[in-house]
Amino acid sequence: MGGVNTFAVALLQLTEKDGTVGLGESAPSSRYREDVAGSLDFFAKLDVKQLSFDKVDASMQYVEKLAPGQFAAKAAVNVALLDGAARKAGKPLHDFLGLEFREKLYATSFSIGIDRPDVTRQKVQAAEAYPILKLKIGSPEDRANFAALREVAPKKLVRVDANEGWKTKEFALEMIKWLAADGHVQFVEQPMPATTNPRDFAWLKERSLLPIFADESYLDAADAPACAEGFHGVCVKLSKTGGVTRGLEALRAARNVGLKTMIGCMIETSVLVSAAAHLAAQADYLDLDGNLLITNDPYSGVAVERGMLSFENAPEKYGLRVKAKS
Repeated sequence: MGGVNTFAVALLQLTEKDGTVGLGESAPSSRYREDVAGSLDFFAKLDVKQLSFDKVDASMQYVEKLAPGQFAAKAAVNVALLDGAARKAGKPLHDFLGLEFREKLYATSFSIGIDRPDVTRQKVQAAEAYPILKLKIGSPEDRANFAALREVAPKKLVRVDANEGWKTKEFALEMIKWLAADGHVQFVEQPMPATTNPRDFAWLKERSLLPIFADESYLDAADAPACAEGFHGVCVKLSKTGGVTRGLEALRAARNVGLKTMIGCMIETSVLVSAAAHLAAQADYLDLDGNLLITNDPYSGVAVERGMLSFENAPEKYGLRVKAKS
């Protein structure tokens, strides 16, 4: 219980002849049959002559054809290309993409992993500064852990991530009814496995007292129509979709079919979390705490001040606004 103590990522730096640098990051998940070794192998296959900060679209066409899958690795390349392109243009990434970012307007949730109730209580106490918590559940002590959270934070907003843990629609409905009775749970993320019959998701959506968000069921824009049948919203992650470009496509496709949107993350450094933060205005909710959950982030970028995203004191003015720590 309590999750893993380490999570491996692969960092990428592209440098053009004029000295412009673009930073990227791959945070692969075994859930999608990807790992760091695969990302490093993908990077080794890259012909850097095919990559240009001045031609991001053409560069990504080459990257997409290089190998099937490897979305986390492709995300790293996409982020690095856009970082370099925005730096060359003298703009923050959101501005380069024609998006807005307003200081201290966007709130992120803070994750409380599965653990024992006594540890859950300690984690919630340590997260006092965050106005929204995300409780991961999927153990026999789910109810005890939720009760422990409420002992410390009686009325704080909570999002619940079932991580595909409820195996039947009937049990999922029972758990959602229990959570809805709390009165301060915003929504439930991925209640059943992505392999569940779509009719069961539709059944649950029709009866659910809380909004249901797809995570593992929503990989990219192509999944939007199907998710509209069984969910109220979707979670977009850059490593899952293949980068900022595809992440934007996934967010817009979801909204086009009436779905709410959330931008999430894996366990990541400030490189990938900052990239996602530049898209904050495109989502209804944010879960961008991956860099807050690690002790050895080698970069500085977007900050979180009492739960609100801020680039106010970012170490760089342009691109991702990220810089390696000295």
